[in-house]
Amino acid sequence: MRVVDGIAYADTDADLVPRIVGVRALPKHQLWVRFETGEERTIDISPLLESGVFSRLKDESVFAGVALDCGVPTWPDVVVDLAPEYVYQGANLMSLSQ
Repeated sequence: MRVVDGIAYADTDADLVPRIVGVRALPKHQLWVRFETGEERTIDISPLLESGVFSRLKDESVFAGVALDCGVPTWPDVVVDLAPEYVYQGANLMSLSQ
């Protein structure tokens, strides 16, 4: 991602990120995500909780309200979301045991 004059633009690699098809809140501000490729990953978003609107997600009950909106993990009650490329690049690959 790059920011120009206060506007955030996705990198050209954003088109290469598989679509998120599943999301679930885990303990300790971790998210489980499944991509259209079948990959399952977890991401720790606790580093984001110290900044701006993300600080409202410190409350575990609010964090648990994560939903998927057009392939984007979002918290409707907080009006915040995570860019799929951020999730994909920052997440840890899980073993695929299906």
